[in-house]
Amino acid sequence: MTAIEQTEGARPRGTRLPRRARRNQLLGAAQEVFVAQGYHAAAMDDIADRAGVSKPVLYQHFPGKLDLYLALLDQHCEALLDAVRAALASTTDNKQRVAATMDAYFGFVQDQGGAFRLVFESDLTNEPAVRERVDKVSLDCAEAVSEVISEDTKLPADQAMLLAVGLCGMAQITARYWLSAGQRVPREAAAKLIASLSWRGIAGFPMQ
Repeated sequence: MTAIEQTEGARPRGTRLPRRARRNQLLGAAQEVFVAQGYHAAAMDDIADRAGVSKPVLYQHFPGKLDLYLALLDQHCEALLDAVRAALASTTDNKQRVAATMDAYFGFVQDQGGAFRLVFESDLTNEPAVRERVDKVSLDCAEAVSEVISEDTKLPADQAMLLAVGLCGMAQITARYWLSAGQRVPREAAAKLIASLSWRGIAGFPMQ
């Protein structure tokens, strides 16, 4: 019996599920194992046990551990990008846009069953496919922010992108610190604090 079974209990085997539902179940189990153990320490046996399926069933959906990890990474990178885009689209008030974007990062770090660790704290960043995805979501989020900055300030694209990278970097680093420090500041207050700092800087670039 694995340590995960001993501590949490494996899900019952034998339940037939539609393919999509089974895939989602396997991804959920894999996320729990990868977040708890990291990629290198996790075993397909652990994931199958956690999902309550046999290893052949797991391999029917994912040929290997890296395929499973990349599927999870794709899922959560998309979730982060969607959250940032939704924040930017939620208002035309730029001060509120900054606040919503900061809160999107804090929400991503706080929720998703620890999925942010797969994106921002992976122990597999030397794997090119992982590095490519992590870099891409960081750039995609920054590009979404830079489009708003460029449109509103008429700054050159390169300058707008540099500012956007700074804002997104501040958001994800402070959100991760906030979580690791025990969330001693309530999430709403923490996000507003960082939004205030960010707005004091970005508001210095006048609307055109």
